[in-house]
Amino acid sequence: MQAEIITIGDEILIGQIVDTNSAWMAQQLNLAGIRVKQITSVSDDEQHILQALKEAENRADVILITGGLGPTKDDITKKTLATYFNCGWRFDEQVFEDVSRIFARFGRKVTDVNRLQAQVPDCCTTIRNSKGTAPGMWFERNGKVFVSMPGVPSEMKGIMKNDVIPLLCKKYETPFILHRTILTQGVGESMLAQIISDWEDALPAHFKLAYLPAFSQVRLRLTAVGKQEHLLKAEADELIEKLKPLIHEHIFGYENESLEEVVGALLRERKSSLATAESFTGGAIAAALTSISGSSDYYQGSVVSYANSIKVNELGVSEGDLKKFGAVSQQVAEQMAQGVKQKFNTDYAISTTGIAGPSGGSEAKPVGTAWIAIAGPNGVVSVKYAFGEQREAIIQRATYTALNMLRKTILKD
Repeated sequence: MQAEIITIGDEILIGQIVDTNSAWMAQQLNLAGIRVKQITSVSDDEQHILQALKEAENRADVILITGGLGPTKDDITKKTLATYFNCGWRFDEQVFEDVSRIFARFGRKVTDVNRLQAQVPDCCTTIRNSKGTAPGMWFERNGKVFVSMPGVPSEMKGIMKNDVIPLLCKKYETPFILHRTILTQGVGESMLAQIISDWEDALPAHFKLAYLPAFSQVRLRLTAVGKQEHLLKAEADELIEKLKPLIHEHIFGYENESLEEVVGALLRERKSSLATAESFTGGAIAAALTSISGSSDYYQGSVVSYANSIKVNELGVSEGDLKKFGAVSQQVAEQMAQGVKQKFNTDYAISTTGIAGPSGGSEAKPVGTAWIAIAGPNGVVSVKYAFGEQREAIIQRATYTALNMLRKTILKD
């Protein structure tokens, strides 16, 4: 069974808001065994909406629509759906009670405009909205299901979780769709594909592998469809066990784990502490680490030593080495890591020094050149990297490369 998602609203098409609804809905549908065929965004224009509905009906079994259900004149979805299904109108007393209850909660009376929220096409089944005034609407025609929901994410999610997904699962016999995700860092997509080529070629026909690269990380997603959940899970576990020896040094986690979560868990498990000294990453590593709740258990703090004087005065970097080797050098990176480790009295420390660009590069040290050092109980290690030419990507790659270097160092100690 296939579904299509249609989001309605000029605000999406002009970039005023980001359509997060579709991604969330697609995920929920997939978990329920319903494949998403297409996601379409259309303007607040009747003809545009009617055309999108017609095309979706030809492609999919389930069409989910969000947006355009507000009480103002620019919200035309309900009227357009009545036209599409050639419906009349009815006043839904239950919807009006819900609207009245919401207004009473804020000590306000229902206006004539908001009363119109209870006016719905007479060919739909209304779905109560516990978080807002616009109800969901369920239509059926020629074996196809159409569901219209508010565009407000919290309202849409409530209707999807409590009503739409359970009703679709009851109406259709859906297969089980299994996704397993292996998270890697420090190896590019093409190299990864080369390393695991034989393993990939040997996958059973009902398993598919997708490569999902992002900055310095690549997610490997295994997908399978079947009727027996336990058999698919056991088969996926076996396949992953065969994959592990091939890329064990690059795997840092599974499913929805983040590298900062994995590093934090290792530090907490070993009762170890961490500090960071950042130059060109400007605190990005500190931000990643402290995005995890409870990171104060292991993370002590950071010195953002952008200026050479801070490297010298706060981290004890040698002025002579700065002049001789430059700020972007192995010597400086290692002294930064050792300096911040000593300053904060931690078990581990990360340091970064590099050229994020777009200016500042040279023939000897082009934009993207970086040194990352890890200081730990058994000494300091450092690696030189070339992270490309785009500033944002350079900082992101350096951040997660540094965290992965720390992860590997901890596991070796």
